[in-house]
Amino acid sequence: MKKLRTKGKSTIVWILTGLMVLGLGGFGVTSFSGGSTAIGHVGETRLTADDYSRGLRNQLQAMSQQAGQHIGMTQAQQMGIPNAILAQLVTAAALEEQARIIGISVGDERVVQSIADAPAFRAPSGRFDRAAYSEVLRRQGLTEAQFEAEVRVDEARLLLQRAVTGGVRTPQAMVDQTAKWLLETRDLSWRELTAEALPEPVADPDEATLEAWHKANADRFTAPEIRKLTYLWVTPEMLAPEVELDEEALRAVYDQNIAEYQQPERRMVSRLIMPSQEAAEQGRADIDAGEIPFEALVLQRGLEIDDVYLGEMTREQLGVAGDAVFALDQPGVVGPVQTNLGPALYQMNAILDPVDIPFEQARESLRQEAAIDRAARVIETRSDEFEEMLAAGETLEAVAETTPLELGQIEWTAEQEPQEGSIAGYETFRERAAAVGANDFPHIERLDDGGIFALRLDEIVPPTLKPFAEVREEVLADWRQAETHRMLLTMAEEERLQASVALPPEVPAEAAIAAQSVTGEPADPAAEDEWRQETGLTRDGWIENLPPEVLARAFAIPAPGEVEVADASDRVFLVRLDAVHDADLSQDTGQQVAESVGRRLDETLQADLFDYYNRAIQLRAGVQMNQSAINAVNTQVQ
Repeated sequence: MKKLRTKGKSTIVWILTGLMVLGLGGFGVTSFSGGSTAIGHVGETRLTADDYSRGLRNQLQAMSQQAGQHIGMTQAQQMGIPNAILAQLVTAAALEEQARIIGISVGDERVVQSIADAPAFRAPSGRFDRAAYSEVLRRQGLTEAQFEAEVRVDEARLLLQRAVTGGVRTPQAMVDQTAKWLLETRDLSWRELTAEALPEPVADPDEATLEAWHKANADRFTAPEIRKLTYLWVTPEMLAPEVELDEEALRAVYDQNIAEYQQPERRMVSRLIMPSQEAAEQGRADIDAGEIPFEALVLQRGLEIDDVYLGEMTREQLGVAGDAVFALDQPGVVGPVQTNLGPALYQMNAILDPVDIPFEQARESLRQEAAIDRAARVIETRSDEFEEMLAAGETLEAVAETTPLELGQIEWTAEQEPQEGSIAGYETFRERAAAVGANDFPHIERLDDGGIFALRLDEIVPPTLKPFAEVREEVLADWRQAETHRMLLTMAEEERLQASVALPPEVPAEAAIAAQSVTGEPADPAAEDEWRQETGLTRDGWIENLPPEVLARAFAIPAPGEVEVADASDRVFLVRLDAVHDADLSQDTGQQVAESVGRRLDETLQADLFDYYNRAIQLRAGVQMNQSAINAVNTQVQ
């Protein structure tokens, strides 16, 4: 299904009215505000710099929140975001222009209703809040008159869109055929051909053949690009041994984390609130009698186990139930206990002994933790100092001589697995190593554990074909694998042709399977045992250890009894279709799938129709863009 554009709408209308979500938003249409520099026109309708800037900022903010890091304009341009926003603005402007030409508008009553229905303008009671309305518009820099005019335009575009796409439905025959195709099941058999099935082993080629194979498949024997890098780095763990900590500092860390070292006896507890005292007593009696477990009683109350789990609780935290729960010396149920929520049953799941780790015992672990923490703060404090040294022109080697940063060199490739403890194990380093250029000056960058690094590109060794003499055994193994695969495919194709000739079209698949093998000869029970069968498979089915290409091939076979070859990378299979079972759309599952298919096809047809219509009105009205104004907005938005 075509993916429809939904972003880029004017912030105020997007957030407040929800009109685009219900209507135009489904087709990528956005709203406008007037009174700013035009970045383009569709006919007489302007595309404003305000709307373009707002759409960009909203999209960048949303992407940054989703990614958990700042997404700037450079990245947005690489992803094509500005062009997408412009396309949405043009789509909306074209509809607005068409509505203006044919005289579509809405009355004040519709505008008032749209504003009143906007969630952002509602009070906690759910009713329209005039104060909230004024405040939100003020923050957006809009007057009520501007916003209401904007809503009126949006509603007019919605009317036009609904007129174009309303009532578009997929023919039922197309829906049924698609649903049947999706729900059809098949029975199949398959047999894998392996090297052992070949009449004779694959003979080794001569040296000339191997050398030719080496050249013809150079990509498989080419060393990747090597980037020779010099770097400086330091991490809190590297610096921790040099950090000095006094007893007072360690004691402070111990006190700050006292809950890890001093904990009272606890119980892991679940609590089920019952509707009445009688129900609680009956539930307890049923549990004691072994008629129902506590968990089943929870489900009977319409709850999940997680809903009643309290976690680790002390006697004091359990309140009135504390004594009863802590009186148990093994898991069990107590109650009913009258709580402020009503009568409750408590299940004690486990006993957790008290934790009592004195400072003397915790000192060593505290020292390591505190030293790493202190080292991270030292690195953070001095990172600007190191950055200034590099900015002043000092080399990495010179900085390493006078600072705690360690100097290192690495021949880095994107494919290599980093050694344990290597700087190449950091994602930030790998990203920088892949991007650094020969003319880039080293600067301080941060690692995710609080460390820092700087690097310099010394040399790039381009991808190089490894000499044949060095990789001869690899070339031989690769040739053998390819030749074996080729011979297996040839053998499989011969068997398929023999099976096609041997099987009369009127013979049912079951009879054919019993009467003969795929070679056309009388069935050999031992050979037939090599075939594996599966029934009732759907198109999205899965068979353990069987490549998906085999199942896909089975669903491409026209008729039962036919045999096809499935080439699954380095494996070769014969696939036989045994039976096809049509879907029954009268059953609940069939009806549900047919309804879902109908909705999806309707949406696709409506989207395509809307797209064609919008392109036509854009062509008729004429689209003009001011690239200089667009570039100015792009420069301002970061």
